[in-house]
Amino acid sequence: MKRVAFYTLGCKLNFSETSAVGRLFTEQGYQKVDFEDHPHIFVINTCSVTDHADKKCRRIVKEALKISPEAFIIVMGCYAQLKPQEIASIPGVDVVLGAHEKFKLLELITNFDKKEQTDVYVSCIKDIHTFTHAHSIGDRTRTFLKVQDGCNYHCSFCTIPLARGKSRSDTVESIVEQARNIAQQGIKEIVLTGVNIGDYGIINNRRKTDFLSLIEALDQVEGIKRFRISSIEPNLLNDQIIRFVAQSSRFVPHFHIPLQSGNNEILKLMRRRYQRELYADRVALIKQLMPDCCIGVDVIVGFPGETEERFLDTYQFLNELDISYLHVFPYSERDNTPAINLDGVVSSKDRNRRAHMLRILSEKKQRYFYEQNLDRTVEVLFEQTEVNGTMEGFSDNYIRVSTSYNPDLINTLQQVYLKRLNADGLVEIA
Repeated sequence: MKRVAFYTLGCKLNFSETSAVGRLFTEQGYQKVDFEDHPHIFVINTCSVTDHADKKCRRIVKEALKISPEAFIIVMGCYAQLKPQEIASIPGVDVVLGAHEKFKLLELITNFDKKEQTDVYVSCIKDIHTFTHAHSIGDRTRTFLKVQDGCNYHCSFCTIPLARGKSRSDTVESIVEQARNIAQQGIKEIVLTGVNIGDYGIINNRRKTDFLSLIEALDQVEGIKRFRISSIEPNLLNDQIIRFVAQSSRFVPHFHIPLQSGNNEILKLMRRRYQRELYADRVALIKQLMPDCCIGVDVIVGFPGETEERFLDTYQFLNELDISYLHVFPYSERDNTPAINLDGVVSSKDRNRRAHMLRILSEKKQRYFYEQNLDRTVEVLFEQTEVNGTMEGFSDNYIRVSTSYNPDLINTLQQVYLKRLNADGLVEIA
């Protein structure tokens, strides 16, 4: 039995697709193993949001060949779609698969013998209109369920429309059926994923439905205790969606809302579809209806034209917002994006300094949010990973809690009392 290992870079959507490809292998009798277990085949699913993700792909290929020098190396995903020949030039890579081809992997590769020359299977992204469903099972306690792919937005810094194509969605009926099947496997929480899930509802190049209709239908699925929305654009997170989540018994009080900049001039240069006033209004409504709601924020620092004054404007805006944590990214130049030609380039030193400042702010925001939730009883879903005799889980509002390891708690929902913060910033429970 041939052994196959997977490595995923990037977002929850990538994890759902890696898992789906993994099931193609196991259904054909391959044994799925860990990366270090000397597999015969490595499958690396790539991201290309930053140049760091590109460089990490190269490093992972080298690490794979150190573990199994004769292993068959497959690289697929966003980086593969954007720069297939660049990946093909990496020593040891046997096959490169684009956005459409990764789901046809076992049809395209007839054997897994090392190749003298890399095979490249990449379609033109403009020709891809079909939606391929995917979800993760077995890799984590929660399931990532793909509901949407591609993006019709063209932010000036982003390569995702070039890597994944136009916005397209699965039908409500198909997603509900998948959720029911997932529930039958004992999964308690589903995280809805996509590139731009607020734009859900475009099927065969026509808008047939919307995101509110989808979550209203999923809210009726028996067996799933929690649905979590992974990330949603602020201009698409309308009042109706916020109000629905506030009264839902299954959709949890947690939103991750990309901001990217708190300065309106930078937002215009980024070609974002909102100004910061709209973002502040969304946060205010969420907190009005769900005071304990967790709100996460994506921010890019060092974008061209971001002077020190504009950065401090962003910092102050975030400091005053009632948010819970930040994901901070130093701006990364990407080929074939309008931003690469903008004036006002920020030095790497300043990008890193600003990122560091916002990460410190994030730690303060998260600690304050956690402290506000102490001395409360919440419901926690416990994960399976054990680290130094402890295990962790998440409350519905995304507070990460720690307790002594007990295998009986894995994949169970428990009412726990939030006792205190520890040195790692985790909430310990009584």
